[in-house]
Amino acid sequence: MPKYLLAHDLGTSGNKVTLFDTTGKLIDSKVYAYDVHYFNNGWVEQNPEDWWHAVCHTTSDILKNVNSEEVMGVSFSGQMMGCLPVDHVGNVLRPSIIWADVRAQEEEKFLQNMMPIEVFYRITGHKPSSSYSLAKFLWIKNNEPEIYQRTYKMLNSKDYIISKLTGHYVTDYSDASGTNMLDLNTLDWSDKIIQLSGIDKEKLPELKKSTDIVGYVTGEAESLTGLKKGTPIVCGGGDGAMAAVGALCIKPGSVYSTVGTSSWNALTTEKPLYDEGMRTFNWAHIVPGYYVPCGTMQAAGASLSWMKNEIAKAETQIGKEKNISPYNIIDEMVESSTVGANGTIFLPYLMGERSPRWDADARGAFVGLKMETQRKDIMRSVMEGVAFNLNVILDVYRERMDFESLVITGGGARSKIWCQIFADVYNTNIEVPDYLEEATSMGAAVTAGVGIGIYDTFDAIHDFIKIKNVLKPNEENVEIYNDIKPVFENCYEGLKDVYAKLAKLKKVHR
Repeated sequence: MPKYLLAHDLGTSGNKVTLFDTTGKLIDSKVYAYDVHYFNNGWVEQNPEDWWHAVCHTTSDILKNVNSEEVMGVSFSGQMMGCLPVDHVGNVLRPSIIWADVRAQEEEKFLQNMMPIEVFYRITGHKPSSSYSLAKFLWIKNNEPEIYQRTYKMLNSKDYIISKLTGHYVTDYSDASGTNMLDLNTLDWSDKIIQLSGIDKEKLPELKKSTDIVGYVTGEAESLTGLKKGTPIVCGGGDGAMAAVGALCIKPGSVYSTVGTSSWNALTTEKPLYDEGMRTFNWAHIVPGYYVPCGTMQAAGASLSWMKNEIAKAETQIGKEKNISPYNIIDEMVESSTVGANGTIFLPYLMGERSPRWDADARGAFVGLKMETQRKDIMRSVMEGVAFNLNVILDVYRERMDFESLVITGGGARSKIWCQIFADVYNTNIEVPDYLEEATSMGAAVTAGVGIGIYDTFDAIHDFIKIKNVLKPNEENVEIYNDIKPVFENCYEGLKDVYAKLAKLKKVHR
């Protein structure tokens, strides 16, 4: 009788549930989309009930042709750095403030002045920022005090789903390392930061390893999801760390990149990697004992999506008429442009920026437009701009280590021309696996398997995913991009003060 592992990937745009058998074979997957609410110039929220409805719907759907008793365990990958307050019985007290939200500017300034930023960075592996859970929770305390007082626990996305399935309020080290409150050196909540910030420690969930069984499916959850009562729930982790497992990045020195709505470049190390300029940060790894130094930009695939919706409307319409993806048409246009996008540079800061800039006021810009600029050049500049920005993160790693290849996952890796641009900008071999958007799901499935004892180690991931293609850098293109890289840096530095002035104007006229 076959045995299965179930993995949920709670992303920004929807939940994907994936069913694997214990040999690593992908059996089925389902996706359920939900809304993201953007408003007030940098506020971004989601309704957690949409997450739960998506989990119930996709789980019930995927189990229609499977005996639920054959599901050995369930685990999760989830969007990180959110802030969801719930009461003592798990009721949602307000919409979740998600990772992309940068409203907590005053709270960020408070945290930056609370102690030397370098000390904060050495404790948490991160700079204090409005992007993280702590600043968001402080914003609720300062602006919605009645909500804060009623809060029993502050949760992230996967933690909320675990509470709905099991009745327990927990988080893992990887998600906790995205709160700005975890001491990476002790893997415990930082009493120093919590006390100085004024947050009540008892409002934080219990810390667990990603591989811990944190509860079992309740009878109520069984009736809503179709999962068998008593099925083990393994904690899982944040998507930034979980993607490392699904990208074969489970040993020290391996490097990977995920190109989704946001994007990150990361590697596996035995100790946190502290950058002198604090351009990058560190997650706790899903694999116990390891860390994931990382640099994450806000709008990678989001920049391409924006470009498709606002600039490539004709290509989108043609795609509908021909029943093909508009991104395939965009790829063809990008290929027909020149390397360097005919002198056009795109700054991909449509939602502010985390690493390497740490500038919530940063905004997108096209630089170098001229009369002969064509739409295909603008399209190519968007892909190149994302690559240039992510390369700054890789340069931080190159100061400490050498690497010849990088595994790329996420929806953006479906574009062969974009992968080639990454190879040329990075001057690094790009390894493309056979599954791209299932990487975090595969990581969660392996985590479930390790947690319940089916697998001895995370090496089991090699049964789930294989490298199918390798793109090597084109030397001529590498040379062109090397000349553009410093200009890209100059563009950001030259506009930095302008961004700050624009932000003040918007606040005045809001």
